[in-house]
Amino acid sequence: MTLSIVILAAGQGKRMNSALPKVLQPLAGRPLLGHVLAAARALEPAAVHVVYGHGGEQVQTALGAELAVVAPRSSWVLQAEQKGTGHAMQQALPALHDDEIVLVLYGDVPLVQPETLRALVALAGPKSLGLLTVELPDPTGYGRIVRDARGKVLRIVEQKDANARERRIREGNTGIMAVPVKRLRGWLGKLRNANAQGEYYLTDIIAMAVKDKIKVAPLAAPTVAEVLGINDRIQLAEVEAELRGACARALLKAGVTLADPARVDVRGELVVGRDVFIDINAVFEGRVVLGDGVIVGPGCVLRDCEIAAGVRLNAYCVIEGATVGAGAIIGPFARLRPGAALGPDVHIGNFVEIKNSTMGAGAKANHLAYVGDASVGPRANIGAGTIVANYDGANKHHTVIGADAHTGSNSVLVAPVSVGDGATVGAGSTITKDVPAGTLAVARGKQVAIAGWKRPVKSGGRRAAKP
Repeated sequence: MTLSIVILAAGQGKRMNSALPKVLQPLAGRPLLGHVLAAARALEPAAVHVVYGHGGEQVQTALGAELAVVAPRSSWVLQAEQKGTGHAMQQALPALHDDEIVLVLYGDVPLVQPETLRALVALAGPKSLGLLTVELPDPTGYGRIVRDARGKVLRIVEQKDANARERRIREGNTGIMAVPVKRLRGWLGKLRNANAQGEYYLTDIIAMAVKDKIKVAPLAAPTVAEVLGINDRIQLAEVEAELRGACARALLKAGVTLADPARVDVRGELVVGRDVFIDINAVFEGRVVLGDGVIVGPGCVLRDCEIAAGVRLNAYCVIEGATVGAGAIIGPFARLRPGAALGPDVHIGNFVEIKNSTMGAGAKANHLAYVGDASVGPRANIGAGTIVANYDGANKHHTVIGADAHTGSNSVLVAPVSVGDGATVGAGSTITKDVPAGTLAVARGKQVAIAGWKRPVKSGGRRAAKP
């Protein structure tokens, strides 16, 4: 039987106190629903259908492209009125085929793992369904799994409908189940809303399955964290901490040294080599690759970049869409913007910004410089305060700085311009014409001393003292 997945994601999330729909609340840098879609994709289903309600246009705009690649068949299913999980599944039913197993997931349960879901789906078939349960130290708020004396699952009772004995049960319902569609179709048609909340509970199909002699095969979730649902910002923070801890443990197992495992944020994919060191409060977003022996200083933010072996990133560097060659030293307080490509042994110092530029092997820009839309040759030295003026107000222009060239402090290179190999630009120069290789270019006003000059004074203020 083929696999389809239905993700229930119609909840408003009132307790979030946010204009953003609950399933779009960010967890580790991506929406809650994005995490669930990633788990669904790992199962390679034939179809994925997302049931949406509140904030539907926002949800579709944010995740439409991602849903389109999860499965060969994918769709958005509107639940115009929220009348319970059973009602939500009724909306998705026309998109399902009778020869399928449907896996029911939730847009606000983001940590469920593909391995767990595969095991659950394996329990389902034409005459059986898989039910994911969880043992809880405090099951308050969860539906309870009611079993008979032999341990056979009989039904699920919701918290508000449970009696005192049933509320003492610690095995809770996660809501996640794998069900044969042909059987589900009949059961959904029999749902009634005669309960404390006046809703159509999907969980009521368990008792129907037992009555129809369909095997209910329970599977205990490996951890409570994996099936935690999120209803408010407290729970969101708790799940964020769980995910952060899991990422830290994976990094430690991979051989990374973390100055403090509680203070590292991975908000995407982090690929690491051997003997990497990450100091406190580093943030990794998108896909980041760290080569062997990389040192990441405190407070660094890395986004969609590749850092080669032996690089040292000093404190508070921001690197986005850049590549850094082996042995480079960056920062502190440096910024590499998209398109920056640094060769081996490059030095980028404090308050230096590189954008859409290449830096050849051994090139240096150690202080207070901006290099944009430029090609900098090997061993070139960009002096303190050097600015590559790449923008004329309408268009960007390219600058070439040759191998072994030096620019003096407080220089401005007005693009498009070329500084040849081995050339030197004198401090304080504004360069508007090409500088030939091996020459010294000086372009600054003549210094003049004006005797007897007096400083202006503020109106009503004291006169400046005579020089």
